[in-house]
Amino acid sequence: MPPEPYPATDPFWLHQIPEIIPAAELRENEPMARHTTLRVGGPARFFWPARDVDSLARALPRLWEANVPYLLIGHGSNLLMADSGFRGLVIQNRCKTVRVGDPVTYSDCGVSFGSLFLQAARGGYSGLEWAIGIPGTVGGALVSNAGAYRGNIGPLVRRVRAFHDGIVENYGPEWMGFEYRDSRLRREIPPRTVVLDVDLALTGGGDHDEILARAKRYQAERRAKQPLEPSAGSFFKNVNDRDLAASLDGLPEPLKAAGVVPAGFLNMEAGCKGWREGGAGVADKHANFLVNLGDATATDFRRLADRVKTEVQGRFGVLLEEEVLSVGDW
Repeated sequence: MPPEPYPATDPFWLHQIPEIIPAAELRENEPMARHTTLRVGGPARFFWPARDVDSLARALPRLWEANVPYLLIGHGSNLLMADSGFRGLVIQNRCKTVRVGDPVTYSDCGVSFGSLFLQAARGGYSGLEWAIGIPGTVGGALVSNAGAYRGNIGPLVRRVRAFHDGIVENYGPEWMGFEYRDSRLRREIPPRTVVLDVDLALTGGGDHDEILARAKRYQAERRAKQPLEPSAGSFFKNVNDRDLAASLDGLPEPLKAAGVVPAGFLNMEAGCKGWREGGAGVADKHANFLVNLGDATATDFRRLADRVKTEVQGRFGVLLEEEVLSVGDW
């Protein structure tokens, strides 16, 4: 059995953290609004920016044994951190090593997803053009099986190294349990598994300029559709429901044929575009983006998301699933 995520008493694990993580690398009461793209979230009791994957792999078993409540994040691009923060240790993965090659490309999970694409493209490797403009890290992409424009990361994975059930092991792609915008890591409550690095099968022998040109077309489309205000990207998952798709006037025929209903379409048709709760709003430019209009709190986003879900369910009979993970002490 894994340890309890929140020990009944604080003193033991609280004093264990500085014995496991070098004190010079630790921050106390770090505001998490600085580390999430929604720009909300209260303080982490301890915060560790981990820059070396081997040090991270050595620390995790000791944190597990000491029953330290920890949360690993990347760029915070798919997180809604509670206003009360997180009363354990937040680890930010800043491990940056990439080795582009054949048959696989190696990447630490703290690498920016966009940076991985650019490094691969420079070597003539394609397969990640759709990743340009997606915020977050490779690890975050693995957790949520990130994708766009008919591409996603799951089919590219050949191996992951992960800390799971107290030990560090290598696993095949099937272990990740990839589904649409989902993996076994999202289904773990509370999250205790940490992906450290990954091998991806990219396609070599491509022309650098052609790869970049394809990516720039995707990037231009993305910028034309997405709001500029701070957001977590798409807040809700699209809905796979052929009957619902067939019933919707105005849904493009290719989507009807595929049985896919974009969450933004449902939110717009339900009249949610432009809604506000405090400083959080449904973007005018794209109804699947909940944005920080300047002074939002996590509670504002939680109330707005719940309000949108209730309205869409009442109108269309479907309960939207969230892509964004709510974490911290709610």
